Amino acid sequence: MSPAAAQAELTGAQKVAVILMQMDQARAAAVMQKFSEQEADEITAELVKMRRVDSTTADTAVSEFHDLTVQGRVTRRGGRDFAVGLLEASFGSEKAQGVMERLASSMAGRSFEFLDGVDSGQLLTLLDGELPQTRALVLAHLAPDQASAVLAGLDADERTDVAQAIATMGTATPEAVGIVAQTLKVRAGAVVAPREQVEAVGGIQPLVDILNRSDAATERILLESLEARDPQLAEEVRSRMLTFVDIVKLDARDIQQVLRGIDAAVLALAMKGAPEAVTEVIRANVSERNRELLDDEIRAAGPVRMSQVEEARASVVRSIRELAAEGAITVQRGDEEALIE
Repeated sequence: MSPAAAQAELTGAQKVAVILMQMDQARAAAVMQKFSEQEADEITAELVKMRRVDSTTADTAVSEFHDLTVQGRVTRRGGRDFAVGLLEASFGSEKAQGVMERLASSMAGRSFEFLDGVDSGQLLTLLDGELPQTRALVLAHLAPDQASAVLAGLDADERTDVAQAIATMGTATPEAVGIVAQTLKVRAGAVVAPREQVEAVGGIQPLVDILNRSDAATERILLESLEARDPQLAEEVRSRMLTFVDIVKLDARDIQQVLRGIDAAVLALAMKGAPEAVTEVIRANVSERNRELLDDEIRAAGPVRMSQVEEARASVVRSIRELAAEGAITVQRGDEEALIE
């Protein structure tokens, strides 16, 4: 294949990755900082997958972008270490870890793409009789919405077993992922050949993502059961979960974007009994007209059940998470002291 043909097959993210691999880390980091978080994720994925780029492909990419000289170019290395180093130099170690975790989960999830769209009832049947560790491995690969529905369908003891297994699983070997994926494909009657396997990622965050998309009752029961077994683990899960009061951690522009998508009646319910700091932040970030509507809704609501309040708050949390996942807002996840209701 000619160099031009090889270059034509590269995507935009791949071309950027190739060029970054030809630069020293400091210069590459300066370039990386110019990309959005979504773009950085895509480029990092290509850096991890490429590992090495032959000099012909590198020189062709460099020539196309007219940014770097091609004389005396030597083959540069990509791979995970390069990607991690570049991300840390660009965004700091904490954000770099978050990008790599999202990337690992995204890449690992491809092993179970054949389960996309399968309803929770069929998944429960498919996983019936499997060990908690096997169920955990599968749920950690699924989209959190899909995984939370499966988790809710398990009985209380099984649910806690699986949740604990997800949180403590760590990583799984490509061989283990491949065996489980292939077994489920055969059982599900799938005929598509399995794709190349990559490491699967477990740990606290996949469980947090699942719980943040579960209904309030499932979340509460599961955390209580997990606390009875492993209080330290349960506390760590709680500390990383997004809650309604986390809205105070957003900047004003992001809060306004979240609130624009929330019905006044739902927001009024969510504010019932909320900490004063939360209600002040919300009131400060709506227009005067909407503030009046909100006050009217609060007065009209009267006494309400706690379950209604929890569901309303869950709606706000879902909106925050969806906007954060789209990159439209940024949720601070540092060591801020949590508000106590």
